[in-house]
Amino acid sequence: MKTLNHYIIYGTLITASVNAQAAKTPASTIQNIKTMNTEKLSNAVVKQAIEALQSGNKQAWFALFTNDAQLFDDGNKMNFKSFFEKALGHERFTSIDKVEQNGLHVYGKFHSDQWGDFKTYFKFTVDANNKISKLEIGQASY
Repeated sequence: MKTLNHYIIYGTLITASVNAQAAKTPASTIQNIKTMNTEKLSNAVVKQAIEALQSGNKQAWFALFTNDAQLFDDGNKMNFKSFFEKALGHERFTSIDKVEQNGLHVYGKFHSDQWGDFKTYFKFTVDANNKISKLEIGQASY
């Protein structure tokens, strides 16, 4: 019984120590977990879109797209508005590994709170008014 009490005490002390350390972690450190280098993004509209995605900023994200923007997820047509209403704030790039097609195609590691971590692509189509009219997303195998 004495050993069981020691384990309970040690467990309580460890839990208290971990909680105290978490309380000391600055919010900026927690925020940096979601921060990612966007220097490789050469297209200004795409860069704004990725930055809005990263921060979960719905207003900024939707403002970059046409009213009838099309979304394709692994080739399947999806409802753009409802998809990103759910995804923003819960999905983000963790690294940008490759940018092609004049900055319109972005490849990198991605995190989804629902689906986990995987490699992905985002292929943007930007119209003459600098609005995104089409976005193709999916799992990448680069």
